[in-house]
Amino acid sequence: MGEKPLIGITLGDPSGIGPEIVVKTLQKPYIHQLMRPFVIGTVNSLELALKEAGINVATKKILSPKDVQGLSNLVEVISPGDYESSVFPRGRHSALSGEASHTWVESATEMCENGSIDAMVTAPINKESWQIAGREDLGHQEVFKRKTKSDTVYTMLISGSLRCMHLSTHKPLIEACRFVTTANVLEAIKTTHKSFEDWGVKSPRIAVAALNPHASDNGLIGDTENIEIRPAIESAVKENINATGPPPADSVFNQAINGQYDVIIVMYHDQGHIAIKVHGLEQSISVNLGIPFIRTSVDHGTAFDIVGKNLADETSMVEAALMASKLASREGIT
Repeated sequence: MGEKPLIGITLGDPSGIGPEIVVKTLQKPYIHQLMRPFVIGTVNSLELALKEAGINVATKKILSPKDVQGLSNLVEVISPGDYESSVFPRGRHSALSGEASHTWVESATEMCENGSIDAMVTAPINKESWQIAGREDLGHQEVFKRKTKSDTVYTMLISGSLRCMHLSTHKPLIEACRFVTTANVLEAIKTTHKSFEDWGVKSPRIAVAALNPHASDNGLIGDTENIEIRPAIESAVKENINATGPPPADSVFNQAINGQYDVIIVMYHDQGHIAIKVHGLEQSISVNLGIPFIRTSVDHGTAFDIVGKNLADETSMVEAALMASKLASREGIT
């Protein structure tokens, strides 16, 4: 595939800010120095975004990742489906936009699966638009799980030196607490360990966060730590995995930020999301674990309210692209 990793960037929902943050990202000079990026979407959407952002570069429709030249003054686009003549509404939900963005995610997934690209980076889709379009997949993870037949797809959020791998994400809190079992925690630890080693991190330091306040104070405030979490950690350690815990959630995040851990396995959605977004919302990104390819993403939505105003901040997209390149090159994640 060449020295620089080949990175496919999905356009996201064309009615949202995806096209804007993609074209702004591709204008960073270091992007093309580190990777060969191309876009999976439509030329028309990108040309409109370039015009609104005041960026004067050419676009080129290509048919295959093999055709990517990786030139800094050219936005190269693979356009799956029949959407080039489509007029996508701006700043609102749309069945057409939902259908198109779903097609582009599926196409990028297939490119990753067949090895024609080294990683995919995704701009934000809109889940409601997918539903309006009649798509059963709730979001990206459901597409990946279905198409790759993966048992579990995990979400890890990253902001600077803080990395939170979520045992579960979109579950009601009561169900998320029930999901904290020895088997589920152990599987998350093993997947995290393997993923980090695949990315070039030898013996990653994994903290497994407590569920209850004060890590239950030795059973005074719950028993999940003793009954479910500690046995999973002990089993992982027997398999030569560098896992520790469970430390209380009110202290573990600062410890990780200060370099004590490479990653924290958090027990539910908000336990990790709040910490990440308080630590550094603008640069936060998402990485999936448990699938047989590299996928990174922005950690924000379609922002319909600012579409076409040249106000979208591309920082998260830039960070997602850089991380995809880093992981594809096995340069580690720390």
